[in-house]
Amino acid sequence: MAKHSILLSALLLIASPAMASHADPDGFTNPLQHLQFNPSLDQQEFERASNDALQVFDPLESWNRRVYHFNYRFDQWVFLPVVKGYRYVTPDPVESGIHNFFENLGEIPTLANSLLQLKGKRAMNSTARLLFNTILGVGGIWDPATRMGLPKMREDFGQTLGYYGVPAGPYLMLPLLGPSNLRDSSGLVADFALENHINYLDVADASRDNPGITLLRAVDTRASTNFQYGQLNSPFEYEKIRYFYHESRKLKIAD
Repeated sequence: MAKHSILLSALLLIASPAMASHADPDGFTNPLQHLQFNPSLDQQEFERASNDALQVFDPLESWNRRVYHFNYRFDQWVFLPVVKGYRYVTPDPVESGIHNFFENLGEIPTLANSLLQLKGKRAMNSTARLLFNTILGVGGIWDPATRMGLPKMREDFGQTLGYYGVPAGPYLMLPLLGPSNLRDSSGLVADFALENHINYLDVADASRDNPGITLLRAVDTRASTNFQYGQLNSPFEYEKIRYFYHESRKLKIAD
């Protein structure tokens, strides 16, 4: 045992100088310091492929960046303080009930777009959620459907258009609403018109007479959205948001 201890100590003493030379100033080693690309690969081709993967059609980038900075400041100075105050004055059960109520209204466009995309199983799931939450959940204030094993699924008209091959079109940063594109912006208009036409639980008519309902829905939507501008802590946040949105929409359409 003593011989093994002496041998181990000797090995550590020999290795220590080499390890120290590869340590960062903060004391952590840098195992990727000497990483090299395979010289047999074409470095220019690698860079070209990487750039192509990050490209999103954005001919209105100058305007979009202005809207992005507006959204950033509005979120920082108005939206988030309002959300903070809303959470402070609203008891958790009431806040949860409000959120469930508006989520239940969202089943209307989900059901319609599931049918348009011929997604029978998803359409039945949405129909069951709508019925159970409206009847058993007292207009959607509670969400018994989730506890019954019926998960929330979202389909919108932008996804429906993409499902049938309509291209995304130019990237758009919408005021207050955030990242989108021409196809999905058209989808937002269609879904809004659908909700207003169906007027489920008379919410659309009530919202026209009481703008506070629309404001409450906007605050609830913002409160339930985890993303905050600036949280990526990167000077390239605009590009990252644009890329993440573009890729996430492709995945949702393919789902």
